[in-house]
Amino acid sequence: MPASSSRTPAKRPPVRPTPLRPPRDNPLRRLHTQVRRAWDRPLTAYYVILGSSLLITVLGLVMVYSASMIKALQLSLPASYFFRKQFVAAVIGALLLLIAARMPVKLHRALAYPMLAGSVFLMVLVQIPGIGMAVNGNQNWISLGGPFQLQPSEFGKLALVLWGADLLARKQDKRLLSQWKHMLVPLVPVTFMLLGLIMLGGDMGTAIILAAILFGLLWLVGAPTRLFAGVLSGAALIGAILIKTNPNRMARLSCIGATEPGPNDMCWQAVHGIYALASGGLFGSGLGASVEKWGQLPEAHTDFIFAVTGEELGLAGTLSVLALFAALGYAGIRVAGRTEDPFVRYAAGGVTTWITAQAVVNVGAVLGLLPIAGVPLPLFSYGGSALLPTMFAIGLLIAFAREEPAARAALAMRQPVFGRKRAAVRGSESVRGPRRWNTMRRRATARTSGER
Repeated sequence: MPASSSRTPAKRPPVRPTPLRPPRDNPLRRLHTQVRRAWDRPLTAYYVILGSSLLITVLGLVMVYSASMIKALQLSLPASYFFRKQFVAAVIGALLLLIAARMPVKLHRALAYPMLAGSVFLMVLVQIPGIGMAVNGNQNWISLGGPFQLQPSEFGKLALVLWGADLLARKQDKRLLSQWKHMLVPLVPVTFMLLGLIMLGGDMGTAIILAAILFGLLWLVGAPTRLFAGVLSGAALIGAILIKTNPNRMARLSCIGATEPGPNDMCWQAVHGIYALASGGLFGSGLGASVEKWGQLPEAHTDFIFAVTGEELGLAGTLSVLALFAALGYAGIRVAGRTEDPFVRYAAGGVTTWITAQAVVNVGAVLGLLPIAGVPLPLFSYGGSALLPTMFAIGLLIAFAREEPAARAALAMRQPVFGRKRAAVRGSESVRGPRRWNTMRRRATARTSGER
């Protein structure tokens, strides 16, 4: 019998654990994280407010020149007439922006009452025959001689923001805002006084913006829903009466969504604004190539400049403008939400409400979604009276963004420009040391009190 052969079983190699695969990198999630980190940086709001406002102003200058050339030639004026006036106003506004951005908060609060008194005085002067003048049926202008005019109601917006913020901040310091009468008095009566002076001249659009600023301040101060709804209902009732008793305002209300000019060309401006936007397409017909500005679209360089922008720059251009306004508004909300100073919170919220509401009213009228209120697009439309207080208000936001604790610390950590030293010659390895005065200053601070 053959001997049975026993084989030792072959040893299997040990099973190695499968290495864990790293999670797949999601580009969208990574982009969201990077954007969020960039937005949380201390100086982000400062740069966003400064950059977006300057871009809107520069693009507005370009579009004012393009949209106003034909109007100037029709009036036998140079083609750059309106552009030059707007450019001068932009330069003055830039100086006001820099001044406002460098002013301390206490000085802004000190300007509240003088600015309110000055605005009321000028609004009263508008109603005096021989001083005030009417433009497009609205008695809201004062002639400064020559081609220059002033609209005091535009400065009333800035005055209401500063005065209302200072009033509510002082009442909050005294813990009086828990009582409804201190929330409303004297804020609501003074606002109604300003609204009355504006409505005497027939300017419904500016009155809407002032009402929006009032509601924004009440919202920021934490007004109860019943109180807020009561004031809103009262304002809506007054507005309905003013619209119902004026045929021109009723005609504007009836032009919402119009696609035909209607009887007596009542909706001519609204319809041709839609025509301009529709003919622009995705990228527009080209800068300066608008057809509607050749006399078909009234107020092409002021109230309906957004329509000309859509015709010449297309959907891409209009969305870019809206994105800049959205960035500006969001940065203003961030400044108002991160501060501990009640005046800064109310003033930043008031300015943001003012600019955002005015942009919504203007764009909504051009799109046919809202009645034509006759308000310019902030920082964009032609008009020095609207541009100057708006740029001062942007300077306010920049000053408030610089006053955030984290932003102040980030600015303090920066070295002064004159203390930085660069290489004397490109390519040389040696770098010059700090200036002598800077070195001596550090030595002086390093000495003990007993040294000489």
